[in-house]
Amino acid sequence: MEKQIYLSYISALESSLKSKNPLIQVLLGPRQVGKTTTMLKLIEEKFPKNSLYVSADEVFHSDAEWLNEQWNIAKQEKKILFVDEIQKIPNWAEIVKKFYDESLREKQPVACVLLGSSSLEIQKGLSESLTGRFQLRRAHHWNFCESQEAYGLSFENYLKFGGYPGSYGFIQNEKEWSQYVRQSIISTVVEKDILQFSQVKNPALFKQAFELLMSYPAQEISYTKLLGQLQNKGNVELVKHYISLYEGAFLMKALDKFSGKALKRKASSPKILPLAPCLYYSTRLEDYDQESKGHVFEMLVGMQLVRTEEELFYWREGHDEVDFVLKRGQKIWAIEVKSGRKRKRSGLLAFQEKYPSAKSCIIHPENYFEFEKDPLAFLERF
Repeated sequence: MEKQIYLSYISALESSLKSKNPLIQVLLGPRQVGKTTTMLKLIEEKFPKNSLYVSADEVFHSDAEWLNEQWNIAKQEKKILFVDEIQKIPNWAEIVKKFYDESLREKQPVACVLLGSSSLEIQKGLSESLTGRFQLRRAHHWNFCESQEAYGLSFENYLKFGGYPGSYGFIQNEKEWSQYVRQSIISTVVEKDILQFSQVKNPALFKQAFELLMSYPAQEISYTKLLGQLQNKGNVELVKHYISLYEGAFLMKALDKFSGKALKRKASSPKILPLAPCLYYSTRLEDYDQESKGHVFEMLVGMQLVRTEEELFYWREGHDEVDFVLKRGQKIWAIEVKSGRKRKRSGLLAFQEKYPSAKSCIIHPENYFEFEKDPLAFLERF
């Protein structure tokens, strides 16, 4: 049974709208994590009479003229304009910029909220046309606390099925659950958020790369090894391109190795971080052994660190390694994840010898739930 919860990004968005902040509010995040549902709930509860919600995904031909009509309605009726799936409108950023600047000149600013699920397409529009005119809010895959509070999900089930709340209703039938995740989530994201906006010469190879990448949760792997496992000829740049596209669709994060030199970071082998446990489990569909469960737990910690939106890396020199390195301004934390697997603990000591100002901490199942509630506050205590 689902229990309605209020996600943190919605509270921040509500505050901005109530303060009459003139900046365009942009909400980005994965598909199927409740952005639209939660937004409609916000409208119903907080702005029932002064909101206009439209979706570019629900009209046959959403274009500049259609968006112009919605903007004029919002301006004349002094309503907050919510536009969902904004990336579906060609040249949407230039159009929004034109309307926004005109409304400011006319001293009739329109409060506007844009929602989208294709990061690459939207980030391009934000950087090229809307610089200085927007405030970015990020939605994320559901973590354990959110999943437990709303759906009563156990931690063991979250390690397998967690991330997309729409899939939780199928957990009792693993075959149906798998079909839902593959068809309604992964395939939809690939087709609508990636292939529709990006050129991929070999879609079959691209989809094969996803299965391969998901099979290395929280693990470092070289581009050359990844390339060698793909059943086609290509080069390292092709693999990097594929990874960037999957990152842009909120399916994974590739971490660089921490170094004082930026060039060395970019030249390093990536550490693959699926952004929801179910993305890994859907490619596996068998119980975890101790090794794989340890990787999934490490992945959970990484997912929460990604949520902080701070710089995140891993570190390794020789046999010494640190699972995650988080950099916030001048502060650096070396983070070791302990899940029951036998691991050497020399990595933290070696890292601190090299970077004496860094702080270190160990995250394990006993303190994970405290960490998940507020990762930065947790780290600040060390």
